[in-house]
Amino acid sequence: MAGQKFQYDESGGTFYYFVLSFLALILIPTTIYYWPRKKKEDPCKVKEDCQCADCQKKKTILANAEPYRALKSCTIKLTIVLGWALLLFLTYRVSQFDYEMASFDPFEILSVPPTASQAEIKKAYYRLSKVLHPDKETGDEKSFMMLSKAYQALTDDVAKENYEKYGNPDGPGAMSFGIALPSWIVEKENSVWVLGLYGLVFMVAMPSAVGVWWYRSIRFSGDKVLLDTTQMYFYFIHKTPHMLLKRALMVLAASLEFDKRHNSQVVERQSDNDEVPALIRQLPNLNEKCKEHPLCRMYSIKARAILHAHLTRIPLNPETLERDRQFIVKKCPYLVQEMVSCVHQLVMMAYARRVPRLPSIETIENCMKMSPMIIQGLWEFKSPLLQLPHLTEDHLYFMNKKRHVKNLQQFAQLKPEESRTLLKNLTDFEYENIMKVLGKMPLIDFSIRCEVIDDENTNVVTAGAIVTVTVTLERKDMKSLFGDTKAPEKQGINDEANEEAAAGDEGDDAAPTTVAVKKASTWAKPRKGGKGKGGKKPANNQKKKVQPKVAAATAATTTTTTSTLEEQAANSDNDSDAGEHSDVDSAAGTGSEDEDKQNKNNSSLDDDDDEEWERLQAKLNKRERLEGKSRLSHTVHCPYFPEEKQEYWWTYICDRKSRTLLTAPYHVTNLVEKEEIQLKFTAPRWPGVYTFTVCLRSDSYLGMDQQQELKLDVQKAPAPPTDHPQWDLSESEPEHNDQQENLSDYTTDTSDEEDSD
Repeated sequence: MAGQKFQYDESGGTFYYFVLSFLALILIPTTIYYWPRKKKEDPCKVKEDCQCADCQKKKTILANAEPYRALKSCTIKLTIVLGWALLLFLTYRVSQFDYEMASFDPFEILSVPPTASQAEIKKAYYRLSKVLHPDKETGDEKSFMMLSKAYQALTDDVAKENYEKYGNPDGPGAMSFGIALPSWIVEKENSVWVLGLYGLVFMVAMPSAVGVWWYRSIRFSGDKVLLDTTQMYFYFIHKTPHMLLKRALMVLAASLEFDKRHNSQVVERQSDNDEVPALIRQLPNLNEKCKEHPLCRMYSIKARAILHAHLTRIPLNPETLERDRQFIVKKCPYLVQEMVSCVHQLVMMAYARRVPRLPSIETIENCMKMSPMIIQGLWEFKSPLLQLPHLTEDHLYFMNKKRHVKNLQQFAQLKPEESRTLLKNLTDFEYENIMKVLGKMPLIDFSIRCEVIDDENTNVVTAGAIVTVTVTLERKDMKSLFGDTKAPEKQGINDEANEEAAAGDEGDDAAPTTVAVKKASTWAKPRKGGKGKGGKKPANNQKKKVQPKVAAATAATTTTTTSTLEEQAANSDNDSDAGEHSDVDSAAGTGSEDEDKQNKNNSSLDDDDDEEWERLQAKLNKRERLEGKSRLSHTVHCPYFPEEKQEYWWTYICDRKSRTLLTAPYHVTNLVEKEEIQLKFTAPRWPGVYTFTVCLRSDSYLGMDQQQELKLDVQKAPAPPTDHPQWDLSESEPEHNDQQENLSDYTTDTSDEEDSD
């Protein structure tokens, strides 16, 4: 291609080809993905949906959620149709382009047969030249040139040879390259307009669009939450490490998404001055006289009152406060997830000694409780049966007179005639609707498996090892329990003891103490001497709280340590006795035993390789599943939530005794039938038997939470090997292993006191 000269297209053919191909590349995928299609409703699915009045009202709200949907659909259709019309026009123009030598046939041009003689060719040439000559009225310069070339190709020897050899009387043609833009773009008289257009597009329009996008996106986190709201969450959670549910609801209502200064979608009306105070008077325990900022601001009080009215199911004015309720409730799931993330980050920072206060497990669980409460429009102390349609407090009152039903699982296990008798005040349509909704609710089989993946013996947990807990969740419909009275009841999370403990510590939130961080965990090293010279005396208000826990932890650790020592001693005695007897009997067969041992070692090595390969494949499959993680599971029955909601879950591990969180809450968003989640944490640094709790919480339904106890028998970590044939360590290398052995991922006050001693 050296020496080629690129020229602009004078005739416009190349430019049309470029526009045609570019337009086709855009129109084809755009038509496939963006052509509006009307969703076909499955009549069977419509029959399975809830037909209660609240669900029908929600369908109307969803239908009216996008008022410009019809206009948007017509605009998209019109744009796509105009694009295809332009594509057809360009195709027609390209088909009309006549390239001179594309199909050069001299006999066809002269209108003579291939067997014509020279005289016939000349006669035809003279006859056509009188018609096509440019000087004649019927002349055409282009056609006359083609006629002349055709005559030369049949009469001139050189032209005839070129035509027979190359298909062109002028000889072989050279390849030419052109720029698919019309030449008027670089003409001198149009240069000012072209440069102005380039400057407007690349120096004004594009930087402005990027700047607007950057300014809007930098204000939000990855979960569509304002960064200022996240900062406010950090402040209040750090200020109140033992946060009660109502306090968490106040912080949620103070989110800046509900403030017009930070969110232009917020609507402020003149009627709010009358309606909001009237609503506040209907709501007890709203704490509207709080003086903390921004909890005392008007937008926060209004949002708090609307959330309380939503949880109490108080009807609001459909033209004003009801619209505000829908706007506020829509944003709450994202905000609750952000609060959970903030609590977890503060827990990790407290473990790293970067913040003085460790948030308790009640704080993060109270944040999680808000999600199903808001989705279902129900306080958490209310009966879970109120999530079913048509049921009211009066129906539950008459039901409990005959039989006390605490949760949805117990109600599903009733026999059909018994459940119908309890709901005899309802019509057959209402009863069928209740059982239809109940049958589609989730029933989770919750199982756990504990192992140490990267260790030789995966079933033995040693001090300081990374413990992997595999949580298996299998979802079924609640209708599988209908009439099954023998099915075991799921173990729910006991929140009563946690609430009492949190209420007992509520009075200590205002004092700037560090009780939460200094509290002894169950894995803390036992104290050797509490009255040493370097020991710190606890404060008066901490003696009754910290010392009993430390004593209990010390007793538990010492008992487990002594028991394990006794077992080890007994095992060693038995081994020594067995060894004495075996020395007498094995004098003759040492050679065969060595061969057997070698064969066993080889087989064990092969088994280890197979196990390691299976683990690697499991990790790769897990990574592929995580990369393709979706956010679709099952639709939630939530008539008081103004959007379609999918079933999500949280699973995590905590220590109920020390009220601390051990793992990050994993948000399960794709539980369709079965899902496996791996939770990892560091085992305690001291041997003993520990009891942790693996929890599963729903973010959509009340009364679906479960927990299972995880007992860990932590063994003493083996001493690291010092010599190995493959190691070639110089004697001059410093060893810092002794200092690293004392470090723990979960720091306690006992380790600090020992370091100070």
